[in-house]
Amino acid sequence: MKCWQYLAIEIELWWNMIWKSLMQDGMITWIDRVLFANTTNMMIRNFLKCGIAGWCMEVVWTSIMGIKNHDRKMMGKTSIWMFPIYGLGAVIKPLSRKIRKFNMIFRGFIYMAGIYFVEFISGTILQRKNCCPWNYSKCKYNIKGVVRLDYAPLWFMAGLLLEKVVNKQEK
Repeated sequence: MKCWQYLAIEIELWWNMIWKSLMQDGMITWIDRVLFANTTNMMIRNFLKCGIAGWCMEVVWTSIMGIKNHDRKMMGKTSIWMFPIYGLGAVIKPLSRKIRKFNMIFRGFIYMAGIYFVEFISGTILQRKNCCPWNYSKCKYNIKGVVRLDYAPLWFMAGLLLEKVVNKQEK
């Protein structure tokens, strides 16, 4: 194994440990109450939750990608344009109610397809306005430079993670 593969495994283990700890200790519920206490509309709350979760995932992802580029600073980044795009993950809650009887694999594929759809539409619109924060045109498996097909496993997992975030029961 290469050094970056060991680091990726370590980061994954660390992430799982932190996420489970936050879920078990109720930290996510506490953050939800503090940040969204005055927001009564559930769709708006989930839009805000998904926007914030998306930003956080992107910063972590771009930091980890720094390893691949031999960047020891591992500086993560995102764009203000990404918040409303990630916020659209709020539609996962009503969708998850309709497909909850299906297994996790099926739900993951549905979410992945939805994420690809939103990524393609939003990326195309932002490209036309010359403000798209991503450009996959040099990547091997891309569609019009706005979608990377090799990201399918990531979008699969991101959809299932957002399903957990938006369906977290309040106490």
